[in-house]
Amino acid sequence: MKNKKKSYGKTDKAAWLFLLPAGIIYLSVIVIPIFYSLFISLYKWNGIGEKVFVGLENYKNLFGEDKTFHTAIINNFIWIILTIFITMTVSLAFAVILNKKFAGRTFFRGFFYFPCVIAPIAVAIIWRWIYNPTMGFINEFFKLIGLSYTQSWISDPNASLYAVFMAALWQAIGQPMILFLAGLQAISPDVLEAATIDGANGVKKFFMVTIPLLKDTFVIVIATLIVAAMKVFDVVQGLTGGGPGDSTQMISTYMYSQVFQYNNVGYGTAIACVMVLMMMVVIIPYVSFTAKEN
Repeated sequence: MKNKKKSYGKTDKAAWLFLLPAGIIYLSVIVIPIFYSLFISLYKWNGIGEKVFVGLENYKNLFGEDKTFHTAIINNFIWIILTIFITMTVSLAFAVILNKKFAGRTFFRGFFYFPCVIAPIAVAIIWRWIYNPTMGFINEFFKLIGLSYTQSWISDPNASLYAVFMAALWQAIGQPMILFLAGLQAISPDVLEAATIDGANGVKKFFMVTIPLLKDTFVIVIATLIVAAMKVFDVVQGLTGGGPGDSTQMISTYMYSQVFQYNNVGYGTAIACVMVLMMMVVIIPYVSFTAKEN
């Protein structure tokens, strides 16, 4: 018994020693910066001069008087809705198609996943040319088919948010598509065969059997898509920078402009803290759900 206790003690010490480097990195890169950011958000500071303590004044201005911040929240909410209904639907449709057996299936899986590995700023540059009002692909395509319809896609306040979303959609479908594909391949063929024997057609099998069996996959996909929608930055910044006006302003782009363009470090940090809290509303239930399932 004494030998066993000694061996358990050595194992515990070794485990803590192995965890120590990761713990130090986690504290220095995540935990300490979070608390420091909360501290900075209570001050009025330009990043160089003396800090002036203002308490919760930055947060009061954000939610009470800052119309740009209100617009950014609305735009983020619209982005989340579009992401859930369009990105998830398109990804699921591609996964269903690519789950079937046909020639070149592996090639098309890689082809549709490929945009996901491109840097978001490169995606923004590509789509800036596609949306170019004079020589862009879309307007030129309309001319080619005989339509005299031209549009300043990212310069029109009424269309710019949706144009930027379409650029992000092109890149975003790859990851959820792979997750859905993995979920579909995990479904036993015997279950689908039993549903066929019971008289279910293709549509009924999909909605009554396949979709319920993808419950866990849907939880993962929805959580990751919402978090990605909350912190979307590169594509928006690269295409419009939050403009024209504030029509494509997101919480992340507004935070960036306040900190790096206007040197309102305290105010921009307050925006970052609000964004983190909003993402935690999604992340905490997601982690709780996955922990319960396991």
